[in-house]
Amino acid sequence: MTQAPGTLFPLEYWPVVIYLAVAIAFGVLTISIGILLRPSRPDPSKLSPYECGCPPVGDAREQFSVRFYIIAMLFVLFDLEAVFMYPWAITFNRLGLYGFIEMLVFIAILLVGYFYAWKRGALEWD
Repeated sequence: MTQAPGTLFPLEYWPVVIYLAVAIAFGVLTISIGILLRPSRPDPSKLSPYECGCPPVGDAREQFSVRFYIIAMLFVLFDLEAVFMYPWAITFNRLGLYGFIEMLVFIAILLVGYFYAWKRGALEWD
């Protein structure tokens, strides 16, 4: 590292410091311009939580069942399956039989996980 005499940072860090200063200045500037230019018309419906049009019911700190999180994780799992299948479908002709067998193994592993979750009752909504 090269450090010029009497400097606080080595010379290699100055681009990072300048980038950080520009990023902070940009954030502060855009928020300040937004505060100055936007209209301020507070209204009880705008100040209500979520602005959904319905009054909030219950406590915001209510505990949810673990089943909600399990369903969410299963959704992400099968969503990722679709994400991995799209590039495979695009290059299917180039992959040939080997690519087809790989996808069958991938789907089989996911099906094992799906049936495991089903047998454990993760998909029941009682």
